[in-house]
Parts: sequence; structure tokens; C-alpha cells
Amino acid sequence: MDKQVSIMPCLDMQNGRVVKGVHFVDIRDAGDPVECAKAYCQAGADELALLDITATVENRATMLDVVKKVAEVTTIPFTVGGGIRDVASAAAVIEAGADKVSVSSAAFRKPEVIAQMIAEFGPEKVTVAIDVDRNVSLPSGYEVYIDGGRTATGADAIEWAKKVDAFGVSVILPTSKAGDGAKTGFDLPVIKAMADACSAAIVASGGAGKLEHFYEAVEAGATVLLAASVFHFHIIDIQELKDYLRSRGLSVK
Repeated sequence: MDKQVSIMPCLDMQNGRVVKGVHFVDIRDAGDPVECAKAYCQAGADELALLDITATVENRATMLDVVKKVAEVTTIPFTVGGGIRDVASAAAVIEAGADKVSVSSAAFRKPEVIAQMIAEFGPEKVTVAIDVDRNVSLPSGYEVYIDGGRTATGADAIEWAKKVDAFGVSVILPTSKAGDGAKTGFDLPVIKAMADACSAAIVASGGAGKLEHFYEAVEAGATVLLAASVFHFHIIDIQELKDYLRSRGLSVK
């Protein structure tokens, strides 16, 4: 396997604090975002994600003051998502110091937003996040969810990923609702289906619990490995994960 994989801790934010839930609910506190970001940079993370998990449902913009503070201490590429609805809200986040924006619900509701953001910022700055859950009545067996995983759309997740990919985004970030925070492993069939159908890099997100889960995600086609709980609560540390992946023959940043 010649592709290089990168490790991306994710800071889920609510009310200015880092939190972590299970299946998108049962939220508990995991610390101060600035301290967490600093620690992850020092620990050897390759990228960082900050997701304002209630911005969309509360119908408000991302907390720009938090983005600014985190950007000041972050020495690695930094993606921000949550509450980004259009080019103007994406520009505000980039001006506050984010390297990339992640858009989910707004992209689904108005796909032209993806094209507008790519035209404005370039494809390398735009990630489209897709929350999915299993639905056997759809062709791929997976349905797109929006509004932080609260609203079922009836749309097939793999078909939506193909549409997103056709806009030329550089990264697609599927998160499985079934896997989120459960530490039972990433949802490998959805990673594999998206990796096979799309040219964008696929992020594995939702469900990491042990070292083997990360290797399995790369085998399924992911090149960016995102996790929260296992890093926040020191179940796995980043250097340990990188050493493990290298020992399995993978090229790691």
C-alpha cells in the first residue's frame, strides 16, 4: 500500500467546550479546546478538526472566537465545521484562522454551495461531511442524515457521495451514526463503498476503539483517520498509533 495516511483528532464543540457523545447523544465534557489543540499538536497529530456540533440545529454561525484561539496555537492543518451555510460563513471561518472548512447539512440542502465554495477557496479547502446511518431499503444500505445526525433525508449515502465527488472536493468525511463514540470499529462497508466510488480522500470517522480499527479503515480505503474519544481520554496515544500502523507496513505522515 503506497498511500500515506494521516491522523486527525476531532474536537466536537458545544458551548465553547470540547465534548464527546455516543451515537451523537449522551454528551460529556472533554476539556478546553485551546488546551486540547495545543496538546494534539505536541503529540504528533497531522491534522485537527473542530466541529461545532450544535451550530446548525441552533441556527447560528460557528463560534469564531474559539476558532481564532485554536488557530493561534495550532501548527498543523485545521478544519472547521458546523454552522457553515454559504461562502460568507465559510470565509469568516477561514479568516478566523481555519485552513479548511467542512460543510454538511447546507451542502445537502443546496448542493450549489459546494461549487461556490470550491470556486471561492479552491478544492483543497473544502471538505464535505456526510453523516450516515444504516437503512436496508436504500440501494447502498446507507442513508444520509443532516442537522447533526438528527434528520433523516431518505437519500442514499453513496449516491450523494458520488454527487459531492463530482464537484471536485478534496475530502469526503462520512461519519456512521451507529459507530459514533461506540468504540466498536469504523463502519467499514461505507468507507469502502465511498472510496471505491469517489476520487476524493475518504476520512474514517466514528467508532475507533482500538489500534486494529484504524488499520482496518485504511484497508477499506480511508487515508485520513479521525477519532475523538480514544485520543481525548488517552485510551490510545497518537505516537503509539503511528508506530502500530508503521509496524503493519503503512506509510504514515
